[in-house]
Amino acid sequence: MFSLDEDDEGEISVGESSDAEREMTPDIPRAPSVKSFDDGGDFEGASDVDQGTLRAFVVAVIYANAAVLLVALGPMVWFFEGWSRVGPALFVVGLLAGVRTYQTYRSWKRSRDEADGEGDGDPGSEADGRDPDPDAAPPEA
Repeated sequence: MFSLDEDDEGEISVGESSDAEREMTPDIPRAPSVKSFDDGGDFEGASDVDQGTLRAFVVAVIYANAAVLLVALGPMVWFFEGWSRVGPALFVVGLLAGVRTYQTYRSWKRSRDEADGEGDGDPGSEADGRDPDPDAAPPEA
């Protein structure tokens, strides 16, 4: 008779894959595992990081967060609340925190360069691995 029986009428298989779809679907790739500091929950991987670097990073993050917050908050307090003394003070403290962030980074960078033996002060020396200034006059013999 007819290929559709009265029992199957109106039924649609939603969300089920056919055999042909399952055969043509590629395998789902697996992501590689990544080691993080908190694999064991006690930050034992943080001991691999140099203590000076870890300290400089944490201090710079705190200063940078304070700088972003205060530089944004100062003008808003001044404009919206009308606090003409507090707003500029917050803004200036935020700028100083930004400067301190940069100073922290430069101090860390300088200590790393000295530790690597590259802090001899001559920018064109061969000790630091850089080429001498191409615009400089050649040395006289």
